[in-house]
Amino acid sequence: MKRSVVAVGALIVVSRLMAQQPPPAIALNQLGFYPEASRMAVVTGPVKGEAFYLLEAASKDTVYKGRLTRATPSHNSSLVTHKADFTDFKGKGNFVLYVPGSGNSYLFRIADAVNRPLALAVLKGYYFIRSNQPLMPEYAGAWSRPAGHPDTAVIIHPSAASAARPAGTVLSAPGGWYDAGDYNKYVVNSGISTSTLLSAYEDFPAYFDTLKTNIPESNNTIPDILDEALYNLRWMLTMQDPGDGGVYHKLTNAAFDGMVMPGVTKLPRYLVQKSTAAALNLAAVAAQAARLLKKQKLLPALADSCLKAAAKAWKWAEANPAVYYRQSALNAAFDPDITTGEYGDGKLEDEWFWAAAEVYAATKEPVYFKVLQQGLHHAVTLPSWNEVRMLGYYTLLNTKAEPDLQQALKDTLIRMADQYVASREQNAFGVVMGQAPADFIWGSNAVAANQGELLVKAFLLTGNQNYLSGALSNLDYIAGRNATGYSFVTGIGSKPVMHPHHRPSQADGIEAPVPGLLSGGPNPGRQDGCTYPYTEPETAFVDNVCSYASNEIAINWNAPIVYLAHAIEALQTKLKPIR
Repeated sequence: MKRSVVAVGALIVVSRLMAQQPPPAIALNQLGFYPEASRMAVVTGPVKGEAFYLLEAASKDTVYKGRLTRATPSHNSSLVTHKADFTDFKGKGNFVLYVPGSGNSYLFRIADAVNRPLALAVLKGYYFIRSNQPLMPEYAGAWSRPAGHPDTAVIIHPSAASAARPAGTVLSAPGGWYDAGDYNKYVVNSGISTSTLLSAYEDFPAYFDTLKTNIPESNNTIPDILDEALYNLRWMLTMQDPGDGGVYHKLTNAAFDGMVMPGVTKLPRYLVQKSTAAALNLAAVAAQAARLLKKQKLLPALADSCLKAAAKAWKWAEANPAVYYRQSALNAAFDPDITTGEYGDGKLEDEWFWAAAEVYAATKEPVYFKVLQQGLHHAVTLPSWNEVRMLGYYTLLNTKAEPDLQQALKDTLIRMADQYVASREQNAFGVVMGQAPADFIWGSNAVAANQGELLVKAFLLTGNQNYLSGALSNLDYIAGRNATGYSFVTGIGSKPVMHPHHRPSQADGIEAPVPGLLSGGPNPGRQDGCTYPYTEPETAFVDNVCSYASNEIAINWNAPIVYLAHAIEALQTKLKPIR
């Protein structure tokens, strides 16, 4: 009897494992590989023998034969993988990989600038989510549309009322990006997103100076990436009360719109409660923009306005250091109820550090340096919308702060980078992403991209090739070398995400989604209640509009993939194979 129970239990376990595993596939960057970098594909599922073959795409001739690695069990699912490394092959062109038992891979290229389509797409993705501009056919192609919400007549919500601006006051706050799959605009999430684009330009100005993305501003004298960042920054500036310097937390409908095109609904739009987090976000980004514009001798009037706005926002935050945005409390006190994204943050030490770093870098005033000194002893993590201390590190390391401070910041960043690359070889997909199941959270693809960005920063500080190779591995992950087999950027690769949780992509009547948007990625939390075919950490993803927990898009997820993809393109001549 005991033996029978064990056997039945074993069958149940086996069936569950089989149900958890996607069909066998060859996972690889679906765009391809750089000629001088490492080249690897990953086979998921059983294989027949140890050989793999690289075939020239047109002739199907075998141009390289290699041996698969031993089976590697994944730490993040029940998958077992074999790696196919063909770095030794020297040649350019179009190819497929053939693995007996798994068939052919998607077609890919070995070429210079092989990730340029992805890099251009994710930056152009911001143009497609501009809120109050019509998207014209010459720039938007099939995804052209009328302007969305003009936001020239938005209402002061009772939670935001002041003597100078009582409830019901009508103001204008046009511009900015729609935040995610919805049609609202949030200062807090705009902060990290805009800052990351500015940081990309600061690190690679010569590269971006000549980069064109076919946006309406492409023929002016400002690099396209700055034009895009400034489009959102100008909106952020409208969110500041010029009277006291405070910053409204968000501009929003009372409730989310349905799955309709932007601007179809005519519901009231509100400026909702000022918050300390919003003030510090504006202080940081405005100061960063002012410093960068002055450094590049661009738009001096805007630079001056940004610096003044940063100083006023900082002063308001000093006078109001603990004004948290708590939507349930707000709704208990005021009408109408606001039920859109909260972006509440009850821990602001990291925002104080980031804002102090940016305003200090722009002004060198000692008062901000004191805040930095006090904040150095706090732990630092990978950037996210509610954990922005590392953004201050990036700026201080770029602006040559005091030597002792500089060294402390560098040591911390390099320790993190070393931890990321240390266990990459043991990863079933040969990538930095997924060193632990905890990487697979809501917006896990932003974790991968932010890891990549940090590793690029480490490479720029040290020249250590391991960091750059690790960063490239995470770009490969996003472009297809992952447990789902998807390219997570819309419009990119042979198996791209097709049904993101994104209202225009659902409502525009076009089969293909709006291009250049990064899907959130595997999330075993599955907070949306949708049906997921696989539920383990690295496979818990479904390409369905229902799935806002794994398949929504968001500006703070697109930003680090913009940084990572363009950084890899800018640094491609420095890539070397890692053995």
